[in-house]
Amino acid sequence: MPDISLTTVVLLCLAALAAGWIDAVVGGGGLLLLPVLLLGLPAGIPAAHALGTNKAVAIVGTTGAAVTYARKAPVDVRTAVRIGLAALAGSSAGAFFAAGMSTEVLKPVIMVVLLVVAAFVILRPAFGTAPATGPATRRQILAAIGLAGLGVGFYDGLIGPGTGTFLVLALTALLHLDLVTASATAKIVNCCTNAGALVTFAWQGAVLWQLAALMAVFNLAGGTLGAHTALKKGSGFVRVVLLTVVFALVANLAYEQWLA
Repeated sequence: MPDISLTTVVLLCLAALAAGWIDAVVGGGGLLLLPVLLLGLPAGIPAAHALGTNKAVAIVGTTGAAVTYARKAPVDVRTAVRIGLAALAGSSAGAFFAAGMSTEVLKPVIMVVLLVVAAFVILRPAFGTAPATGPATRRQILAAIGLAGLGVGFYDGLIGPGTGTFLVLALTALLHLDLVTASATAKIVNCCTNAGALVTFAWQGAVLWQLAALMAVFNLAGGTLGAHTALKKGSGFVRVVLLTVVFALVANLAYEQWLA
């Protein structure tokens, strides 16, 4: 456990709670949690430790949300697991390249990623609001395995924030799911990406386990609550949360990068 003030620990735990809720509703909880970890950890701790700790926290909340969704949402678990296995391989590979990345590189990358997501959702106002069109074809599933599995999985291991959001977007587009079903499917896939990256970070000694365990309790509570909220409110609510989260985080990161 690094030398962190009690105030900072409390703020990290509250961020984990909020990130769990956000991640369960629309994905992208790491867009909140990772910047907070980067700011909260003492100077001199490598960025890889923030990435590894983020994975250790996120996998707990994601698993809780996945279990909640699987019980109540129409999820094709078999397809989700197939995509998830590809994502596990992709995230493991991406994590190997993450050890040398610095905070100065991560923040601008996260900002660009957020803006791309926001532009896509704004330009497609009906995206993910229609009901699912039916069982996916073999070609659609293979495309999802390649893009949502290997592609997004690699990104998750390399950087991480926004993975859940990208999975929701990719699964909605490729498998023609509504946003709630895509969120449910993404949670199962995200469990696999988190596991692959976490094993790699743990092997590299880049996880602050005591801090992660404390934050994970709050992340689990947020994830479970967020899944219940999304199931109750529906796709329109998920879309509003997605855009709200994206713009708030872009503004925050821009302030930190150029004005603070």
